[in-house]
Amino acid sequence: MTLRWMIFAVVAVLMTCAAQAETMRMAVTTSFHNSGLAEVLLPRITQETGIEVQLLVVGTGQALKLGQAGDVDAILVHSKAAEEVFVAKGYGTHRREIMYNDFVLIGPEDDPAGVKDAATVAEALQKIAQTRPAFVSRGDDSGTHRRELALWASAGVDVTDASPDWYRAAGAGMGATLNTAVGMGAYVLSDRATWLKFGNKAGQAILFEGDAALFNQYAYLPVSPQLHAHVAHDSAQRVEEWLTSAAGQTMIGDYQIAGTRLFVPNARARE
Repeated sequence: MTLRWMIFAVVAVLMTCAAQAETMRMAVTTSFHNSGLAEVLLPRITQETGIEVQLLVVGTGQALKLGQAGDVDAILVHSKAAEEVFVAKGYGTHRREIMYNDFVLIGPEDDPAGVKDAATVAEALQKIAQTRPAFVSRGDDSGTHRRELALWASAGVDVTDASPDWYRAAGAGMGATLNTAVGMGAYVLSDRATWLKFGNKAGQAILFEGDAALFNQYAYLPVSPQLHAHVAHDSAQRVEEWLTSAAGQTMIGDYQIAGTRLFVPNARARE
């Protein structure tokens, strides 16, 4: 065989392998992506399963819409009530809890609203509503935004008509919202993972944390092949099996930034 034909044969084999490579599209939250965990998990998933996971990074609300339309094969989000509706309506086959972390209330280090002294997150938000320093909301129908609105409601504060003089919607992902809050010296609700990975912390710090109401569960939902026959359901199932395996759960639990673990693995049985 001549050198020319040998090169041709190698190229043909490589092209065939590339054509046969499995891919799976997964919609994930900006908070999950901003944490950097995907950069650790995805190469390992490909190595051990042969599946290339392509991420669509959006808020939870948009991720659910992508799943509903069959534009992705699975979603990884953090808004339990909305996830349960997604499955109940037949858009997803089931909901599988994968890992959790928590939300934290970030603000200027001098803490003009005095939230450091609050006993609960509800009290912390009441202090902000009473003193009206700047507060930046994601305002994007994400899981974080939905939780923020629920927390305001539990605190007895109606922010639907709040003055933009103090309550401002960024309409953006977590990283961009944090940048806005830091630039304004404003308060903001963030997931802990994004804050730990975030580089631009000038003058801002975690001022309130630890309330059970700030618990932040992430779940994996494969899109229903009965509703959308074209979805890569087998690949979605295999990725779920890997994420909930001992190897996957260990990698999630071992992921740290500056010695702090960002997620706690807690894979549960299918719902």
